[in-house]
Amino acid sequence: MTMILVRSRITCLLYALVMLVVSGAGDVFGDDYSRERARMIKVIEAHLRGTPLERHGEAFDQRVLDVMARTPRHLFVPEAERDEAYANRPLPIGYGQTISQPFIVAFMTHMLRPAPDHVVLEVGTGSGYQAAVLAPLVRQVCTIEIIPELGESARKRLEELNYGNVRTRIGDGYYGWEDCGPFDGIVVTAAADHLPPPLIEQLKPDGRMIMPVGRPFVMQHLVLATKGDDERLYTRSLMPVAFVPFRRQAE
Repeated sequence: MTMILVRSRITCLLYALVMLVVSGAGDVFGDDYSRERARMIKVIEAHLRGTPLERHGEAFDQRVLDVMARTPRHLFVPEAERDEAYANRPLPIGYGQTISQPFIVAFMTHMLRPAPDHVVLEVGTGSGYQAAVLAPLVRQVCTIEIIPELGESARKRLEELNYGNVRTRIGDGYYGWEDCGPFDGIVVTAAADHLPPPLIEQLKPDGRMIMPVGRPFVMQHLVLATKGDDERLYTRSLMPVAFVPFRRQAE
């Protein structure tokens, strides 16, 4: 019992230290969107009641909601979309891409089981919002974007908001980021018809990867893949979703 309590306290301390790393982000913006964020959290909580989590009696990670209640989503969408920044729906961010709806961001983040000592890979940086949500929850986020304009603007935005534990890269996320891994968690924010083998290879034993799988613009399923100690991969379909297609660099 004593050992469990010690580990719990250490985990809490690590979480607090990571939060200090990104203290320049959090809730210190002094903006006028705090009520919108609070309403967004209530909508997310309502949607969670209909997910597999509820059916399995699993408690949602409150840390995820706490972080999202502080993260300035309006700074991660184009200015023309700011009035809708906290609506529970995807929004266009240019180049045919979208920022995922808040519920999906919350659900995917929770399913990664983020911990303060984790290193997480994100494939599909977009505007940088998912990376900003992950950053206070883990030791490091490595995020890859294939569209140079999006990747560069996200890099600048994350730096300006003092997310110091986020590394960005422009490239083909299909191949992952070997030098940044191996990874405790991988989140993919675009749909493909299979789980990329290089990403599976870069996942640690006991690591978790969540990704939409299916053909573009038809039925897709959010798939959770976990790697066992024996290096075998175990997959579970969680819910139907609709994501933009996984983009690849031309051969």
